[in-house]
Amino acid sequence: GAVIVSNHVTYGDALFLSLICPRPIRFIVAEEFVAIRWLGWILELFNCLPISSRNPRESLSKAIQALKAGEVICIFPEGTRYKGEEGGAGEFKAGAFRIAVKTSAPVVPVAVTGARALFESNGNLCHPGSVHIKVLPPIRTAGMSKAEQKQLPDAVRQAILAQL
Repeated sequence: GAVIVSNHVTYGDALFLSLICPRPIRFIVAEEFVAIRWLGWILELFNCLPISSRNPRESLSKAIQALKAGEVICIFPEGTRYKGEEGGAGEFKAGAFRIAVKTSAPVVPVAVTGARALFESNGNLCHPGSVHIKVLPPIRTAGMSKAEQKQLPDAVRQAILAQL
């Protein structure tokens, strides 16, 4: 398995990543999105893994099981779409990286640019444009020291920012 970690600027990010990845990706999503009828149906089609803020331990164990089964999961570690200036990213939360370290799965940083102009900048109406996706070299988590684990979220964020 592997953990894809990407910046998140638009609702279309998951679709774009799914289109370029040669393997199926399971996206980590907030459980409350699954409760929205039409969105829940789409998320089910994508075989997403809902995370409950009420029971994060149980939710994360599902992600860990998926990784141990050799699946690829994707987490947007900002926790929400970044609304700042193009070329930026929000703070990366550590959960995605804890899952990777716990399972010794590699972290695959991915930088997405251009997607905001397709959707977010146009009142969520789709407009023509170009999306650029840069897949960075995987980062091994097996055998990482505690200090390396602590620095991993910021190191990955900086690597992605350098590509935006």
